[in-house]
Amino acid sequence: MYTTTDKSLTCADCNGEFIFTASEQEFYAEKQFSEPRRCPSCRAARKLSRGGSGDPARSGGYSRSEDRPMYSATCSSCGREAKVPFQPTGSKPVYCNDCFSSHRQSYR
Repeated sequence: MYTTTDKSLTCADCNGEFIFTASEQEFYAEKQFSEPRRCPSCRAARKLSRGGSGDPARSGGYSRSEDRPMYSATCSSCGREAKVPFQPTGSKPVYCNDCFSSHRQSYR
């Protein structure tokens, strides 16, 4: 594996310079994405013009996490109440945040 350093790129839309950080480069390489052609501002503006949220940190259909309906369920592991963003059907286990984190760690 090689070490990356921050890199200065020129935006294809506004011709402004923006930094493509080392961690962003690693993420893009891991996902096999090509380098970004637009700065974060122009990407957000382009996304907005296509009907997206314009906020690169948000990718779901809800504008804020508070707007998402939450459902109450009993944690399959510890029995405490769990709030989840989906309607539990009983066909799969549901975990509270703590148990979900520990189950997730065991799969890595």
